[in-house]
Amino acid sequence: MKNICFYFQIHQPIRLKRYRFFEIGQDHYYYDDFQTEERIRYSVEQSYLPANKTIAEMIRSSNGKFKCAFSISGIALEQLEHYAPEVIDSFKELAKTGSVEFLVEPYAHSLSSVFDVNEFELQVKMHADKTEALFGKRPTAFFNSELIYSDEIGEIVSKMGYKTMMIDEAKHVLGWKSPNYVYNHSYIPKLKLLVRNHKLSDDIAFRFSGLSLTAENFIQWVGAFPENDNAITIGMGYEALGIVQPAYTGIFDFFKALPYHAIEQKMNFILPSELAKKSESAGPLSVTYPMSWVGNDKDLTPWTGNDLQNEAFAKLYAVGERVRMCADKPLLRDWLILQSSDHFRYMSHKDAWGSNFESSYDAFMNYMNVLADFLERVDAQYPTTIENEELNELLKTINSQEKEIEDLEDEVKKLKTRNARKIEK
Repeated sequence: MKNICFYFQIHQPIRLKRYRFFEIGQDHYYYDDFQTEERIRYSVEQSYLPANKTIAEMIRSSNGKFKCAFSISGIALEQLEHYAPEVIDSFKELAKTGSVEFLVEPYAHSLSSVFDVNEFELQVKMHADKTEALFGKRPTAFFNSELIYSDEIGEIVSKMGYKTMMIDEAKHVLGWKSPNYVYNHSYIPKLKLLVRNHKLSDDIAFRFSGLSLTAENFIQWVGAFPENDNAITIGMGYEALGIVQPAYTGIFDFFKALPYHAIEQKMNFILPSELAKKSESAGPLSVTYPMSWVGNDKDLTPWTGNDLQNEAFAKLYAVGERVRMCADKPLLRDWLILQSSDHFRYMSHKDAWGSNFESSYDAFMNYMNVLADFLERVDAQYPTTIENEELNELLKTINSQEKEIEDLEDEVKKLKTRNARKIEK
């Protein structure tokens, strides 16, 4: 039996405002709230709400047989809570059906898995906590930002306790192998890898209207795979439903018809964690250098392809350890937002889609002005003249003293309570 595993990714960055050089040290608010709200509301109205309504109808009409997964960045979840709580409510309703799974990813949709392992682990925990708090179940399958994966990243993910990870189909990794199998990490067999079939995924996400694709034809394509190709994983950005492919193309009707034709052909819809559990691995996949799901090369060049991007990454992550030492909530929030992968993609010379800047250099200068102010604030708390080891020792002393004060305050409260009870008697 063919198993079809659908998953969708949602991420919206918090947009940076035009931030000039003379504002450094004067203005610590970096964001264009109007543009951020406008972008999220557009996505909600054109895609997220009608798509969620479509998914709910597909689940109902198939008696729960249609299943799919979502990976929603923490930054996107925050925006939806603030600007469109009705979308959060609709996802909660989908969660109650038992036919939807939520995947875990770095909270800020960052490239921390490449640049800062400690930050990566913290963001994954933050996202798992947030997802569990909203939807009632802790994620067990992993979707890294932009499907970035390597053996090294897989090892980190496995050490965090995850046994299922989504990756993309890449010729230099798979070679002659089919993407329609479950594989495993090159030297950690317990980490199962679900490979996105990029042709089928992109046929829907980017080529749907040009192909005049129907649900019946799509299911016939799946049925034409060899008998043992029974793990067909299809992933895309959720904006494919309603924005990349507008409603007038028939994209929502296409999805509504999928369960009928799939079930008629005795095909099964399955969640990522279920697919990994029920499937034996077809063997290991070795990925020496990080790959992603973007472009033909499937590499990191959309974010690290030029000197501008690499300089921005280097300056940002150089202060990671110091930022994590502080308890300044506005600073910690800015740290998260500034890590979103979008800011670095806007600096790309060849792949800056979604940018509101005139050029990659314009995006770079704006970001570096913001970053300069941010770094001044970090330095004000933890001067760069103090070594990290010295800072750690100071923090240990401070934390120890704070704990001692808390314990003494608790003891005082207990004594006061006892004395009050004695007086009452």
